[in-house]
Amino acid sequence: MQPGQTLYRIGQSYGVDARYLARINGIEDPRLLQVGKRLFIPGGSHRKTVSSPAASTPPPKSRAKTSSVASRTPSPASTTKSRTKSKTPSMQVSSASKGTFDWPLRGDLLKKFGQKSSGPSKGLEIAGRRGQEIRSAGAGRVIYSDDKIRGYGNLIILKHEGNLFTVYGYNEQNLVKSGAAVRKGDAIARVGVPPGGGAPRLYFEVRRGKQAVDPLFYLP
Repeated sequence: MQPGQTLYRIGQSYGVDARYLARINGIEDPRLLQVGKRLFIPGGSHRKTVSSPAASTPPPKSRAKTSSVASRTPSPASTTKSRTKSKTPSMQVSSASKGTFDWPLRGDLLKKFGQKSSGPSKGLEIAGRRGQEIRSAGAGRVIYSDDKIRGYGNLIILKHEGNLFTVYGYNEQNLVKSGAAVRKGDAIARVGVPPGGGAPRLYFEVRRGKQAVDPLFYLP
């Protein structure tokens, strides 16, 4: 967040409803946003400049580098130049490794990270039985539990320590609500099918900040 920016303006730039932005980022009062806060933008694939009411001229280059809080793949340069406040999560992330998360569902891998179909997959697709329990890969807090993000059906997003997030999609039913705290291994949803049809499965994604990473690196 930069001075003068609002969830409404950010949502307009990325085509996402401001109320959903507030919900999935755990923001109770959008009027009390802190400058420098990073936001998770569903579906954001590249950086966009978000205008502010006070901006009558294009922002200088140095500001443009820090205003794209919704970037999925921050450049090494912008990461290096980030403030001390933003360095702490990246230091925590470095300790995450194999076995950080448990498998949320046991089954055959129908699609791997990076595998191409209509586009590169940002997660795994794991086969299961319809109605089978999906379990939390790690302890965390539910920051999104709804079906408003197109293409994923019922979707759950958990926030974990170390600036890590896990995403669970194609659910037949979500068993937890936004704001709930969950433990590793808790049942959080039931297996469903993709919105476009097909065999029952779970879409599972791991994010390090805003960037999708290969879940197999974190699974046992």
